[in-house]
Amino acid sequence: MIRHRPLGSGHPYAHDTEQRSPVQPIAGESLRLGVRTSAEVTAVDLEYQVDGGPVTTVSLAPVARSSRGQSTDGGHLASAQARQARQAGGWQTEIVAPAAGTRVRYRFVGHTSSSTGDAQKTRFYECRSATWRDAKGDVLDLAGDAVGVLPGTQVLDDGKRVHQVRFALPLAPGERVTGFGERYDALDHRGASLDSVVFEQYKSQGAHRRTYLPMPFAHVVGGAGWGFHVQTSRRVWFDIGEASPDRLEITAEVAAPSGTTPLLGVATYAGEPAAVLDAFLTEVGRPTELPDWVFRLWASGNEWNTQAEVERQLALHREHEIPVGNVVIEAWSDEQTFTAFRDAKYEVREDGGPMRLADFTFPADGAWPDPKGMVDALHARDVRVHLWQIPLIKMRPHPVGQAKADARVAIEEGVLVREEAPDGSLRPYRNRGWWFPLGLMPDLTDERAADWWTAKRRYLVEEVGIDGFKTDGGEHAWGSDLVYLDGRRGDEANNTFATGYAAAYGRLLESCGKAPVTFSRAGFTGSQAHGAFWAGDENSTWEAFRWSMLAGLSAAACGIVYWGWDIAGFSGPIPEPELYVRAMAASVFVPIMQYHSEFNHHRTPSVDRTPWNIAERTGDAAVISEVRALVELRERLVPYLAASARETVATSRPLMRPLYFDHPDDPAVWEHPVQWLLGDDLLVAPVLEPGARTWPVYLPEGTWVDVWSGRAHDGGATLDADVTERDRVPVFARAEAWEDVREVFSAQG
Repeated sequence: MIRHRPLGSGHPYAHDTEQRSPVQPIAGESLRLGVRTSAEVTAVDLEYQVDGGPVTTVSLAPVARSSRGQSTDGGHLASAQARQARQAGGWQTEIVAPAAGTRVRYRFVGHTSSSTGDAQKTRFYECRSATWRDAKGDVLDLAGDAVGVLPGTQVLDDGKRVHQVRFALPLAPGERVTGFGERYDALDHRGASLDSVVFEQYKSQGAHRRTYLPMPFAHVVGGAGWGFHVQTSRRVWFDIGEASPDRLEITAEVAAPSGTTPLLGVATYAGEPAAVLDAFLTEVGRPTELPDWVFRLWASGNEWNTQAEVERQLALHREHEIPVGNVVIEAWSDEQTFTAFRDAKYEVREDGGPMRLADFTFPADGAWPDPKGMVDALHARDVRVHLWQIPLIKMRPHPVGQAKADARVAIEEGVLVREEAPDGSLRPYRNRGWWFPLGLMPDLTDERAADWWTAKRRYLVEEVGIDGFKTDGGEHAWGSDLVYLDGRRGDEANNTFATGYAAAYGRLLESCGKAPVTFSRAGFTGSQAHGAFWAGDENSTWEAFRWSMLAGLSAAACGIVYWGWDIAGFSGPIPEPELYVRAMAASVFVPIMQYHSEFNHHRTPSVDRTPWNIAERTGDAAVISEVRALVELRERLVPYLAASARETVATSRPLMRPLYFDHPDDPAVWEHPVQWLLGDDLLVAPVLEPGARTWPVYLPEGTWVDVWSGRAHDGGATLDADVTERDRVPVFARAEAWEDVREVFSAQG
């Protein structure tokens, strides 16, 4: 076996051994070419020619293998893929890409130790060298006059097609650049570089500077104030004053014949952050108001995988007098169809059509003996129920029964995202990521395909009574060679898949007379209109706590209203009591308050993030009473949150609002980036380090009242708040609003 994949797997941050890198050669620069081979291949040659000239032969060198599934590439849940990859040999070489506009034709020849001396050969591949050249002024379609483009716009052109456009916007001294979707490492990105591509970074997103929810939109705060949106769903790179401090250099993928104008739309918006955000949302879509109950506590654990366990956990909430408003059941399904409860009995529908509740029987000794009865009982206790989803047809292990029929019908009905086969034909895309490898992916950006997919879930809403869906995943579309049902290729469409995913489930819920409550971790421009979000997978560390708060603030600055995180992290060892309580206290003042824990194969001790498990595991019984008081405080805060959310939807002023929104000319707010206004009247400053007895809080101009002591403080100064009690997060109310919110805090001891 000898394999070359010119485009690689599509992993945005790693290049596979067997690909061409860069995919688009640049004249005069190094071009790496590689293959993967089976064990009998002992040597590999590259044969290539330029514009039909003489053939040049170059020997490849053996290299350490790399693949999308290995942990060095940021992957997880991929041990099987990684093992398979390590059984193959990797070979690479580098050549210098020839002059711009020239065509390179190449193939690989693998030599074996066989006595016959037979060689293994790939087919011929072609590419063209490109170069950066100056562009005319009309390659950009500029909307707005908040700021002008600097001279020197360029395009990456191979003589036939343009692949990228590069331009720059001015940065003045003192301006801060913030936004770009959900970002974990900083609020102000000036002096750094980043990009916008939807990516599943499993944990440590702040360290890797990658995100599930990017947007090519940002605020520039300071001076007159302005913002911009690069109007594309393709990948964009931003150098935010890193290479040159007075320039914000933007490089965007495009795909057009040479000479095409315009190539890229760019909108600029003038004004303070609220005006900039309002203009952006007018362009891309506004948030939809969700019901008040989303502001109550969300509880879940991946090991709550039977009806008995869900009912036990909800009973423990009642026993400990901890109010809960939402339960998310992740491990409910058969793990094949993701439409049927585990252990349910039914006849396979070979046509892949939707089922009704009456089609199922639920054994008394099964995992879910009475799903509807369970949901009805939870509703009677004012608890909403959400089920976990994944936007793939699982193909490993090979599907059987209904899952097999669904896969077959999906192919026959043409509802899947497709990819290019080696011969240039189209075949169903097989997930290249590390989670649910090789799964089929319905094109949820297409309404017909999405309706086919969600119709299978309709009975869950209409008959079982489900209130919402945790729309997990959404980052599985890798590669520019993907083809969507509307003809868009992956470089244009992949970022939009997550938006279509949440929108499809929202339409299902609305068609059943329910609010479009989805809970997603992935998204892109346009996701503002589609449900709620959480910050994704993370460890239980203080560092991750800080990263998550920054993520919420940056997402809010881009128009995401309903946002939360896995309180104190969901993965790895349980959080220490101080971290757990500090995180819980902060989350009282985050739009979505929810805790969650990962699957632990039911090993003991439990890693559930329930307050009673943390108390039992650590021997710190005070955790339960502290969490009880905090959740009771949250219950009293719900009317304020609901009213503030309505105001946010109407005005575009974020619910969880970075201080620079109200105080763009105050440089001190950037020295305290992890503080926020919750609505118009509450200022929150979470404690982000262990062992703190006091915590610095910056109060901007105005008069502020400490909600715990009732003491007033003048703004424009930093004070050290007493945080001796770990369940007491510093919160200050505007003096003008203190009487309106006093009762929310008066019941706290």
